[in-house]
Amino acid sequence: MRTKDSYNKRLKNLDSERSGFIDYWRELSDNILSSRGRFLTSDRNKGHKRNTKQFNNSARLAVRTLASGMMAGITSPARPWFRLQTPDPKLNEVGAVKEWLNDVEVLMREVYSQSNVYNTLHTVYSELAVFGTATMGIYEDYENVLWCKQYTAGSYLLAMNGRSAVDTLYREYELTVAQLVTEFGIENVSQSVKGQFETGNTEAWHKVVHAIELNDGRDNTNPLAKHKKYRSVYYEADSDKENKTSFLRESGYNEFPILAPRWDVTGEDVYATDCPAMTALGDVKALQLLERRKYQAVDKITNPPMQAPSNLKAQVEGQGMVAGDIVYVDDTSAGGIRSLYDYRPDLNAIQAMIQETENRIDKAFYVDLFLMLANSDRKQITAREISERHEEKLLMLGPVLERLHTELLDPLIDRTFAMMQRAGILPEPPEELRDTELRIEYVSVLAQAQRLVAVGAIERTAQFVGELSAVFPNARHKFDAEQAIDEYGAALGLSPRVIRSDEAVAEIIAQEQQAMAQQQQAEQMAQMGQVAQQASQTDTSGKNALTDMMKMAGMNNG
Repeated sequence: MRTKDSYNKRLKNLDSERSGFIDYWRELSDNILSSRGRFLTSDRNKGHKRNTKQFNNSARLAVRTLASGMMAGITSPARPWFRLQTPDPKLNEVGAVKEWLNDVEVLMREVYSQSNVYNTLHTVYSELAVFGTATMGIYEDYENVLWCKQYTAGSYLLAMNGRSAVDTLYREYELTVAQLVTEFGIENVSQSVKGQFETGNTEAWHKVVHAIELNDGRDNTNPLAKHKKYRSVYYEADSDKENKTSFLRESGYNEFPILAPRWDVTGEDVYATDCPAMTALGDVKALQLLERRKYQAVDKITNPPMQAPSNLKAQVEGQGMVAGDIVYVDDTSAGGIRSLYDYRPDLNAIQAMIQETENRIDKAFYVDLFLMLANSDRKQITAREISERHEEKLLMLGPVLERLHTELLDPLIDRTFAMMQRAGILPEPPEELRDTELRIEYVSVLAQAQRLVAVGAIERTAQFVGELSAVFPNARHKFDAEQAIDEYGAALGLSPRVIRSDEAVAEIIAQEQQAMAQQQQAEQMAQMGQVAQQASQTDTSGKNALTDMMKMAGMNNG
């Protein structure tokens, strides 16, 4: 059985690995996003001003723009951003399969909208942009199927498995005596906490350790929660002497509940080594210095240090070289009180340097990408130009988007699907999907930007075939128009209900052919009736073509 000492030992090792990032994260927090990051367990409920180093908020606004842009471009609550598919393209076009997959997608999006997933994701994107690493937990909930919790930088420790995937989270935090008793029960807390609760000292704080890791010693046949694939352990960090094997709670998870996306990673590093804020940190610090210098220059212009004859010293107090102070001199030729020196700073040059620095910061945070159309100096722009400019700009986020799919969205959807399945709210799948694994296809704005090349190729090919068929009619047989529609709709993320399945199309074609055959038959019958009617009205007493034909027919019969 694992003891608290074994958990504390790993906690200490993880803390040693993370220590090299703490000062870096603190600097990023101080200069860019001061509201995020907790580097001491006692960092709670502190309303003191933390952004004392920020004189220009351009970087903070850039983080807001990037987080909002990623939210709208990757996981927008207002439109579908993922689609469930099977590995078999033909199976995806079966009507029953398409309907079931679409129904599940709608249910999953409803679960997300009813929970706090989107609020948590927005915070994740902010931390991802500033610290490079962001962490959120997904936990089962009886009311909304799931609920999420975001852990800010400095409050958690991570570890990876052999495939460089995060599979361990440790975190230290503090709870009051009342919170400990409410959360874990008075029978599970330590004797010291129990004594404080009974004496009414319910607001005393205690440090708690939460560990989630692979349950390598589990019993696969045991149905208890603590024998699931991943174990979860809570214990009081300051109660080791009471009982080494006593925990506040022991449980587990079927799937790893922690999502830990990283912007960019170097080698085997656990935490990200590059992100927009890390790229822009030098410019952010330079911007604050320029902003201070600008206001100092303005202060010296509007309220400069003055010089005055020494005989006025008794009348005017204060002496120094800072703005507004007076320096006394014995040179009576200087006249009355006037400016100490002729200082005329070039404020336009300073402002130009500030603007240049702000532009570099915006570029580091992809502000020009997400505000591309809003910042355009052209009022008239064609739809094709918009498409091409979006494609060029959005592809810049391609590598980051792929990592987010792998480390954030894939596990989010997988765990959501598993929790919905355990909750029994998924519809019964069709027979065609039995024992079939599903795959995820992303249809967000950013994901579709990478498919615009394929959409353009389909359009140009269809146009080329149409022009070629006018001269060479057989060329039209080379182009599969129905499959092109399927590919085009998939690239644009259209709902499967908009495009009919192959079976439905085949049935419609069969009905049209049957209706056409019936119409042709009816037309033939009507034509034969007209011929018969004309024949009955023809005079056969005289000599004409009809009487000749009748004679010939009679001779032949004879």
